[in-house]
Amino acid sequence: MRRIGVLVVAVLLLLPLAGVAAADGPAVRLSAAQAGTGGSVTVHGTGWRPQTLLMLLVCGRATPSRGVIGGTNSCANADGRAVTTDARGAFAKKLPVAEPPVPCPCVVHVATVTGTPAQADAVLDVAGHPVAPLPAEPSGGRLSVLSDTRLTGSGSLLTWFGAPPSRTLVFTAGNLGTTPVKDPVFQIGTAHGVFAPQWDDRQWHGTLAPGGKAQIELPVELSAGAHGDYSVSLKYGGKLLAEQPWGVGRPWGVTLFWILLCLVVPAALFRAGMAVVDRMRPRRPAAPSRFRLTRPAPRARTRTRPPKSPPPDSPAAALPWFAPGEAPGGPRPAPHDDSPARPHDDGPTSRTTPTRKGPT
Repeated sequence: MRRIGVLVVAVLLLLPLAGVAAADGPAVRLSAAQAGTGGSVTVHGTGWRPQTLLMLLVCGRATPSRGVIGGTNSCANADGRAVTTDARGAFAKKLPVAEPPVPCPCVVHVATVTGTPAQADAVLDVAGHPVAPLPAEPSGGRLSVLSDTRLTGSGSLLTWFGAPPSRTLVFTAGNLGTTPVKDPVFQIGTAHGVFAPQWDDRQWHGTLAPGGKAQIELPVELSAGAHGDYSVSLKYGGKLLAEQPWGVGRPWGVTLFWILLCLVVPAALFRAGMAVVDRMRPRRPAAPSRFRLTRPAPRARTRTRPPKSPPPDSPAAALPWFAPGEAPGGPRPAPHDDSPARPHDDGPTSRTTPTRKGPT
């Protein structure tokens, strides 16, 4: 009974301490403080956000107090592992031990992939890996982000056709140290999905006095044809200061180009093939034509005059249907004039008509 009472008192004393530890933020611990290349350690984490995706890496040139100097470029990224926390914000994951690209001191670095940035480190001694002292820590000036970061700018027509998307990261930084900071060099990291960010150095030209602040603008650029969900991270002095999501639209101009190319190239090949086939096809001799159609020559326009009428006393005027001296159907008797004599005439007269036999 005495032992049970002592255990109950010890538990009651440790509960407040556990609550303080949980309130301090995320933490990690390792199953072994030393391991060789090819081995593995189990990483335990507590105090993280529930259902959060984390990335576990073995990094060199790092300590829990100073963080990972050089970012993920100092880590064995190929042997990293991803894990999702449970409903209580805890996890346990086996991590293979690999040599980082830089000398130790080494740590197991755990950081969030999406959402509000959070990170924690645990010391790991990689057996057989070289050890080198850390670079001198800058004294005096200490920068911090005082406002929310934002990305300004927009795409252009060239971006729609696959040009590299670019934006400007804008934020307000303040100097919380005791000495001025001149021309600080920030690190801008861009990550796509769950992949580790790629870091680039960006220098801001100016001086931040102790207690002063300034609005800083740094260019951010992705690779050509990039699209999807990206995240932009900001670091200074090896510490993560901010993270900003960036949704990049798809370059539909490239898709349109490939569609047109798939339509134009087959059509051009088809036309070229038909031209070759038509040139290689044997020619048939033309059949002789029996009739040749010729276009009549145009007639000259002439004025037609009406025929002249014969005089009244001519034979053609009296008998126009046959020639003078000839009668159709053989000889015919001469016509007799039986009409009475006119009053003004002096006497009966007869009109003679010439025939072949002579006058009658």
